[in-house]
Amino acid sequence: MTSPRPGLFRTWFELPHIVRLRASTGRFEALGLNQWQAHWRDPYHLLLMLPWQLFFLVLLGGYLAVNTLFALAYVAQPGGIENAAPGSILDTFFFSVQTLGSIGYGAMYPTTIYTHSIVALESMVGIVSIAMITGLAFARFSRSDARVVFSDVAVVEPHDGRPTLVFRTANRRRNQILEATLKVYLIQDEVTLEGLRMRRFYELGLLRRETPQFVLSWTVMHVIDGNSPLHRATLDSLRQKRGNILVSLSGLDETIMQPIHARHTYAAEDIRWDHRFVDMIYEAGGGDRFIDYRYFNLVEPIPASGDG
Repeated sequence: MTSPRPGLFRTWFELPHIVRLRASTGRFEALGLNQWQAHWRDPYHLLLMLPWQLFFLVLLGGYLAVNTLFALAYVAQPGGIENAAPGSILDTFFFSVQTLGSIGYGAMYPTTIYTHSIVALESMVGIVSIAMITGLAFARFSRSDARVVFSDVAVVEPHDGRPTLVFRTANRRRNQILEATLKVYLIQDEVTLEGLRMRRFYELGLLRRETPQFVLSWTVMHVIDGNSPLHRATLDSLRQKRGNILVSLSGLDETIMQPIHARHTYAAEDIRWDHRFVDMIYEAGGGDRFIDYRYFNLVEPIPASGDG
């Protein structure tokens, strides 16, 4: 007898057979990634990724299914439950509800060894179910959701006489994100000398990649000099290489003291060359400063030398 192909079952349970990669939008992405449908092979992660409405529907469906199965088991032996109508699925269903929830019996109670055995099994199922549901609910509530936004576009503008890649990010919660750290990568297709096509990552150095407290907004800058992976890059060259700018932000939420993460991708079409962001900070009387987030995504062309 031939043995199964090595790794067949491991591949079936852990890896999808085909992953569709799409770059038509300018963003190189794996379709279905981070969507709850993609976790059907992993029930635990599926229950964590489900929207809350579907999560409650799954719990309700499981609750009804378990009680229905035990109701059928109880009705299989007539007379096993005192004061239950013979053959009544409705009576045995509500008897199962009382058993599963450890509510305590009223007029109905088990009278035979068979029924007592089913009651003991259902009691154990109830204890395990409550523990699992409690753990899942806690895990879902304890997941920290970073309400961090990034500007719709990035720009390449001069800064201290050098071309600089610039984009904005802001904290929508208006609390403090402690020890916030940003990492920015250029990701593009390349062909090695051997003809092998690869997707390569290049980290972009930032003028400031860390801040002790991230409260309102953050203007991120990468100087495009001779050492930059973006040196001599153009819109056309990034398009040809399917280049993306990947941004990853991490920090500690001051309110719940949990680590948070946020990320964003800029396609080649999202980079505005020879543009600059409109200033969103202005001063009022008395020395006060204000941030007008209506200008958060607004950019303007840089006037050519000699223009008014």
